[in-house]
Amino acid sequence: MENYQLNSIYHGFRLIHTEEVADVGSTAFLYEHVKSGARLLFLKNEDDNKVFSISFRTPPEDNTGVFHILEHSVLCGSDKYPVKEPFVELLKGSLSTFLNAFTFSDKTMYPLASKNDKDFQNLIDVYLDAVFHPNIYKHKEILEQEGWHFELNDTKDEINLKGVVYNEMKGAFSSPEGLLMRANQNSLFPDTAYGFESGGDPLYIPDLTYEHFIDSHKKYYSPANSYIYLYGNLDIDEKLAYLDKDYLSSYDRIDVDSAISPQAPIGRQETVRSYPILPGEDDKDKTYLSLNYAVSESTNPETYLAFDILDYLLLDSPAAPLKKAILDAGIGNDVFGSYDNSIRQPYFSVNVKNANESQKEALKKVVNDTLSQLVKKGIDKKQIEAAINVKEFQLREADYGSMPKGLIYSITVMDSWLYDGDPLTHLGFEKTLATIKQALTGNYFEALIEKYLLNSNHESLVIVKPSKTLAEEETNALKDKLAAFKQSLDPETLDQLVDQTKKLQERQTSEDRPEDLRKIPLLSLDDIDKKTEALPLSETNLDGIKTLYHELPTNKIAYLSLYFDTASVSEEQLPWLALLKELFGKIDTEKYGYEALVNEVNIQTGDIHFETNVISDKDSDDISATKFSVKAKILQDKLSGAFDLIHEILYNSKFNNKERIKAIVKEIKSRIEIAFNQNGQSVAVRRVGSYFSESAAYKERLRGLTFYHFIRDLDQNFEQRYNAAVEALQTLAKGLFSKDRLIISLTGDQDLFNAARAQFEKFGIGLDARATAPAQPVSFIPTHNEGLMTSSKIQYAAKGANFKKLGFDYTGQLLVLKQVLTLDYLWNKVRVMGGAYGCGVSAESSGNFIFWSYRDPNLRETLKIYDEASRFAASFKADPFTMTKYIIGTISNLDSPLTPSSKGELSDERYFAHVAEKDVQRIREEVLATKPADIQKFAELLKAVTDQNHVCVFGSESKIKENKDLFDEIFSAFDK
Repeated sequence: MENYQLNSIYHGFRLIHTEEVADVGSTAFLYEHVKSGARLLFLKNEDDNKVFSISFRTPPEDNTGVFHILEHSVLCGSDKYPVKEPFVELLKGSLSTFLNAFTFSDKTMYPLASKNDKDFQNLIDVYLDAVFHPNIYKHKEILEQEGWHFELNDTKDEINLKGVVYNEMKGAFSSPEGLLMRANQNSLFPDTAYGFESGGDPLYIPDLTYEHFIDSHKKYYSPANSYIYLYGNLDIDEKLAYLDKDYLSSYDRIDVDSAISPQAPIGRQETVRSYPILPGEDDKDKTYLSLNYAVSESTNPETYLAFDILDYLLLDSPAAPLKKAILDAGIGNDVFGSYDNSIRQPYFSVNVKNANESQKEALKKVVNDTLSQLVKKGIDKKQIEAAINVKEFQLREADYGSMPKGLIYSITVMDSWLYDGDPLTHLGFEKTLATIKQALTGNYFEALIEKYLLNSNHESLVIVKPSKTLAEEETNALKDKLAAFKQSLDPETLDQLVDQTKKLQERQTSEDRPEDLRKIPLLSLDDIDKKTEALPLSETNLDGIKTLYHELPTNKIAYLSLYFDTASVSEEQLPWLALLKELFGKIDTEKYGYEALVNEVNIQTGDIHFETNVISDKDSDDISATKFSVKAKILQDKLSGAFDLIHEILYNSKFNNKERIKAIVKEIKSRIEIAFNQNGQSVAVRRVGSYFSESAAYKERLRGLTFYHFIRDLDQNFEQRYNAAVEALQTLAKGLFSKDRLIISLTGDQDLFNAARAQFEKFGIGLDARATAPAQPVSFIPTHNEGLMTSSKIQYAAKGANFKKLGFDYTGQLLVLKQVLTLDYLWNKVRVMGGAYGCGVSAESSGNFIFWSYRDPNLRETLKIYDEASRFAASFKADPFTMTKYIIGTISNLDSPLTPSSKGELSDERYFAHVAEKDVQRIREEVLATKPADIQKFAELLKAVTDQNHVCVFGSESKIKENKDLFDEIFSAFDK
């Protein structure tokens, strides 16, 4: 393609622009398909983790969630791949490094990634046939399953509403934070697509008709309305020829009316919403208040990036001045910013949690006064430098964990491309950063605050209030509506509804034809690497400190971990240890006030944070290691300053700022509540594990419901407990950070390691050397089944046990079983037929084996499905094609691409768990050798696990009370 010329046509595509984008290490080629009108952007580089996506501009016109339901539905079979769920077949058996689909506020996106060329092409073809030729035109049941349907098994039964998206959004609308964010956007843009809920409002999802569903696909899923993206080290000539021949040449360019109009300024508007709490809860101090401001256009590169930095500077940094002013005024006890630049008109929000509606005017005044003072006096330049450095480090590092960076770039380009702007606008960040750095000497940010916040003519106040009666009112209203609907139906129509229910269930329970399954492209085992990737690790001793070194290229960034052994920490001290982790770096030290400390950390490093680590031994559930770790990202020339800061935090932190610690405790409580509401399955899984697992019980005390109850009690009784808290924290801080407890780990190249050695030795000189106290055991939470009640309308159900304690071994075949159960048995039973949004099993080398469901409308039925998994395994059959699929999918999970920093952390974890490379290789070989008979043998293990009857359910109060016979204890999760 080096010979490609501008304005020339290649395989039906006209090359309209090419440009070096050095900031993301790529050359960009922008094309347009002449016949169909499809747009295509290719970012050429040497990254083998290739990415493809196709997106459509899909602005909603109502609250039925039609585009969200389409996103689910087009992946349920197509002309070329007529199986019920090609997406699941790909999950079962591809080497994808990413495979998903997203519904945004104004677009629908289908991204995928793979490092294997053949696999990459297979995935692209399944996705393209899905979006252009879906089976939704042939099977109305796809809408019923993924969207919504009336369920009536017998004319004597009550009618129920079911559907995967319907239940997903019931869960989403149960979260007050989710409601707040939706209301913020809706309130600012009432006359546009952003005034509607693209995901679907459960009250309106049942209004979606099949006709509107089909018409929406016909209108919007056209190449003329598409945005195709390719990234990585690939043959673009081959891809253009394929896209033209197999898909795009069949379409003529049409005009698609999908343009997104801007919202005219609305002045100052107020919106009030409600969210459910339990009838027995106190509704005082549980209101959310939010001030929202429209900010320019998404195609403006300066405001796009500058307000991202300003959000951190004003509200999200521990030293944020606007956040401090609001809390000091006694308004709420948690303040957080949000800046959404993924829509045409980005908006900036000041969000306050645990406030009261009566404080709305006070909030407006504090925000206005504080911003006015910042403009008048100027923002502290150190704070500005720190905030810019945080963002600059993130952009340069481009480490997005498990998400391929090419995928992140695909989302970024849409933030301008979708609105007819240059797709490269936000990838070339250096020029924009240089402009923003004027703030270091001038009044750049102050001018933005004045223009877009203080002088805004487009803002809203959103109030989201607690209601003790809302959940019951909505439940009863739906019951009455369904009862009235049934009453209105004549016997013939009722019979038709029963037949319709049976027809859907027959489709759901029917087997795909083997010949159709074989149409889904599958690699062979010959395409799979037989050897596991070795992780570099060399162990040395520097001045009496054990040091683990991982030699990897990291672009001159040192990834540092300091591990301090915490085996001697008693069970009673564990919650204090978890609190210490949260306080470090956010409180005063001998040398710095906490604001100055935060600024120094952000200027000297990419990040310093603290973790508690619990590692199980590879051969048992026994705890192999417990650590308090310091994690840091440091540029080579700033190593010395970073070590000085770490030393200052560990040894000179002061616990005498009572009000500061009080504020942090309140924030911890608030953030845990948000996390629990969004990921209830993690609460249930961690809690049920604590009934039978020492390591899980330890983690529960550090970050589970037990820790939440500790923090809530400390918050409620802070004045009485403060002195004892200081003593407990000081005792830990003085006793933990000694030389004999320390192991240092560094990931980076040899130059970095050489530069760091002197800092290691210097750091070690200042450490005490004293004998480590003996390890302290941790007791299990008493074994009993718990129903953890919330105001949610759905459940998260967990059940499990430790199979090693029941006499079974951990093997590679068990990982294949996990793949089979998650993507076959549970997917079909819990998601497809049960309507839950998610489900799966966790199978750990410690022996912990736990079933879980996510946003699940059912409870008893789901637990019964778990119990019957052993029967499924006992009768499991699979031909070589199917078995190969499960093996490849399992290997794909084992081979998830890791960044250098992630490789270093995984190597450390294996070191502490006594896992050698030969152990990892053995598991891989066992996976590759798995036969159907191996899966059948696990029937005994599954029955032994479920027979232990360890159950924890986090969710709907009414559903838990309906099934109270399943539990030894039921209580309000947040108010026990």
